Formats: sequence, C-alpha cells, structure tokens
Amino acid sequence: MAVLPERHLADLTGPEVLTNLGERSILVQPLGAVEQHGPHLPLSTDLVIAEATAEAAVAAASDLDVWLLPPLAYTKSNEHAWSSGTIWLSATTLLAVLDDIGRCVARTGTRKLVILNGHGGNSALAAVANRELRLAHGLMTFLVHPFVPADQGGASADGEAGAGVHGGTDETSVMLHLRPDLVDMSQAVANVPHWLQEFERVRFGGSVPFGWTSDDFGPHGHIGDPTAATPELGKALFERGVDHVAQALREIDRFEFRDRNTTS
Repeated sequence: MAVLPERHLADLTGPEVLTNLGERSILVQPLGAVEQHGPHLPLSTDLVIAEATAEAAVAAASDLDVWLLPPLAYTKSNEHAWSSGTIWLSATTLLAVLDDIGRCVARTGTRKLVILNGHGGNSALAAVANRELRLAHGLMTFLVHPFVPADQGGASADGEAGAGVHGGTDETSVMLHLRPDLVDMSQAVANVPHWLQEFERVRFGGSVPFGWTSDDFGPHGHIGDPTAATPELGKALFERGVDHVAQALREIDRFEFRDRNTTS
C-alpha cells in the first residue's frame, strides 16, 4: 500500500503547509542507516525497511491527520565504522540534527512528532531526543520501532539463540520481501554467537547491556542466521510491523497528557 502523495510534507508548498497542518497533525520522521549488513545485504537495508514501513503505515492510517517527512539516511552507525561503506553521524551530530528537525516541526504549528526508527543503534539516542525535543520545543514526541531489536528485548528467530540482532533471519526475510534484487543469498552464512548463552545477564536482551561493535562477533559483519530467511516470512513480518506502527499512530492521535492536578 503506497502512501497518498498528498501525505508527503515535502511535496507541499509553504502556503499549503499553513492551510493543511495544525495542532492535531502528526509528523512522522523515519530514521534509517547506511551501514554494512554482512556480505548478503545492502548498506541501505535499514533505510529501505524504515521508509517502506513508514509509507505503508501512514497509508493505513490515512484517515488521521498524519504526514510523512523524508527519511533520514545517515544516523548513528559507528558500531559498523570498521567496515567500508558505512556512513555514520556522531551521537552529538545526530542529536543536533533531531533538535533542528524538531525546531522546524514546531514552527508548523504541529504538536506531535513521531520518530520511526529502523536502526537499533539509534534507539538510545532517539529516546534521549524524545525528552530533549519536548523540553526545547514543547513538542509531544514518540519513538516507534517497526521491529524491536533482539538486543533490546525483541524476538529473535529460532536457531539464533536470541542473538539475531543484525542481518539475520528476520531482517534478511523482510528485504527478500521488499527488495529481493538487493539480496544475495549465495553469500548468506550463519553467524550466531552461541557462546553468549553462557551468560544469564550479560547478553543480548539481558539485564546488563554491553557495548559492542559488529566485528566483535566475527569478520562477516552480521549477527544471526540469514540462511533461514524466506520472502514469505518477510512479508508476514513486514505486515506485522506496518500494523504495529499504524495502531501506534492511532494511539498517538488520541494521546494527551492529563490535567496535572488530577491523578486519574
């Protein structure tokens, strides 16, 4: 399902923004990445998935006053800085960029900004930006993931020992559904760090997060098992992610802070 053309903010004229957007409007900012995804997936994987999900979710919620901003391709990807082709912003730069976007959004008269994050390496910073944008610009801010990464408590495919965090079964499947022309399954190999199962707390999704770069788990760059990926699984996962984001937009549409003097 393609987003209605008139729902792309960047396709409006300046005067049209003034007449079409108001306090009830919701702006959606997709965040992707340009980073290595192993030998089988393109650098654009997170960008492709974030943009496609945002387009389809905004179309599914087109009865709401929701608008799509152009995706941000370059984000915080320095866990892949070791690999050629990865283009990343520093934490300071990305926070500054999100602050600049928030300042401009606030000038439209819109009160609600949704960050739709397609790259797990952005999650912590995007959560910080949520609060910073509220403090700095008075916006109501929300962070939505189409798929919660396994290292942040999300699910991982069977056989990945909870470690399918990057270029594994699920992500490869979604790309086989969306852009099979960019996937080279002849280069797909399993790269699952089963040794993490020795730890109860210090592990992906455990109670003790740890700093890592993708080459800490081998030279391939991905972490998971892409050999189990199928386009059918990708279609199901993508549709589930779109539905999740669309339903989140419906809740965001009616979400308001209660009177500070009430407790219920």
